[in-house]
Amino acid sequence: MAESPRFLRSNVIIEPLVDGFYAWAHTVAPVQAAMNLAFLQLPLLESYLQAPQVHVAASTNPALRGGYFVHVPEERSGEIRDLVAAIKRDRADMLRFAEAISQAEELVRQEATGFDLTPLYPKLPTELNGLVELAYDTENQAGLRFMEPLVYKSSAYTEARQSVQLSIEPGYERPFILSTPRLASPDVLDLPIPFRHPGLEELFKTRLHPATAGHLREALELDDAQAAWMEERLLTDECGLRPDRHIDAGGRIRYYGHACLVLQTPDAAIVTDPFISADSNATDRYTLDDLPDFIDLVLITHGHQDHIVLETLLQLRGRVGAVVVPRSSRGNVCDPSLGLYLQHIGLPVVEVDDFDEVPFPGGKVTATPFLGEHADLDIRSKSTFWVELGGKNIFVGADSSGIDPVLYRYVRDHLGKADIAFLGMECDGAPLTWLYQALLTRPVTKKMSDSRKLSGSNAAQAAAIVTELGADEAYIYAMGEEDWLGHVMATSYNDESFQLKQVAEFLAWCEENGVGAGHLLRQREWRW
Repeated sequence: MAESPRFLRSNVIIEPLVDGFYAWAHTVAPVQAAMNLAFLQLPLLESYLQAPQVHVAASTNPALRGGYFVHVPEERSGEIRDLVAAIKRDRADMLRFAEAISQAEELVRQEATGFDLTPLYPKLPTELNGLVELAYDTENQAGLRFMEPLVYKSSAYTEARQSVQLSIEPGYERPFILSTPRLASPDVLDLPIPFRHPGLEELFKTRLHPATAGHLREALELDDAQAAWMEERLLTDECGLRPDRHIDAGGRIRYYGHACLVLQTPDAAIVTDPFISADSNATDRYTLDDLPDFIDLVLITHGHQDHIVLETLLQLRGRVGAVVVPRSSRGNVCDPSLGLYLQHIGLPVVEVDDFDEVPFPGGKVTATPFLGEHADLDIRSKSTFWVELGGKNIFVGADSSGIDPVLYRYVRDHLGKADIAFLGMECDGAPLTWLYQALLTRPVTKKMSDSRKLSGSNAAQAAAIVTELGADEAYIYAMGEEDWLGHVMATSYNDESFQLKQVAEFLAWCEENGVGAGHLLRQREWRW
């Protein structure tokens, strides 16, 4: 008998992995990935092997949530030992590349003293030959500029690192993504395929259009056991899509959690920083089942792991017109190109600079400047967005800071008055080294690191943004308060948390000044 086409279950999740670690921009883009592997992930695994019980205890200590500890039971330490051996054997090119970067930066520090840089090129490690340029800035400070498209062609980048795990949304917090590798389990389907593999697009298309198990088996190159696992656990005869995922008239904004908004008219759909729950049993949030079938534009505000989320983006391949990303500084070690990163996993990309416009049916998106939140590093791949949709002007501010409110006066002068502004107020963020320590080849003191935080606006700064934009309404998105985001956010708040007090202060200011406002959590909808 012929097979019947079936749908993908609503609560299927995908975890993209590199050498077992959860993948994000700094562990996939080759320069940053090599440095993270050599200077963070490998030492972390070796530390675990020296004292597994210490790591396990720290991983379960609420006071140390979000710390760099490996949450793997001691009885499975042999698998970590095997992973370390495999990394040292199979990623030797990457490890040498990382060490070459460190050596080159030390060479520049010692010998680039304001004179001609030509004599330094023969002294560069061979791993960097043809991949970097040495240059001074106008203050006579020398540095390396990576030719990032070429690095993707070098041995420093290999898709052999990439794999995915498919499973069912567990309904409880997964291990923190930055520190704990994913091991094999009977509850997951491990596929040693790259993120751009066409079979993944075929699989996730079956959320919309059913396909036979045989077609998916062939597309994903599954063996008998894998195919049986997929058919039994991942497929269903029922379509889970919500009937109200589209609208017939007017405009609508839905809040999906964290910084994710879905903005719709009958003609178009725009999604910001997609980080979307697959837990179709949840009643307190919108999920993948609520997404419109086609998304004209996905807007990415910046490259942090909670804003450019592969486990959601991989599920949207094939149903997105383009992913709009801010252009990077082209070669700065702390600023990988988000465009190259997403292109190499098979997504259509449009790169934008400040005030570039991207049209969509019935409206347009304008990229606007993004201040702060990156620990004062020279990072250009960050953008806020101004969306003109359904007759409204909507400012998507993400984690941008109001440290210089005059900036937003220029935005208003150029684009007009905002109807609604969406902002982040994680105003006491993690220190510099929490996210960037592997990229710092010159150590910084703890005091210095703590002074440079990954922080958005406080109450006064948020109020200044709203004032300068003339916004009628302003909403603060949840700052990792959703329990289903703990594996990425690892935040812990209580009633005395400074961030929540600042949100309350901002909401009071809004009330006093006639601005409609709210602190978003879980789901919310606006219609007009």
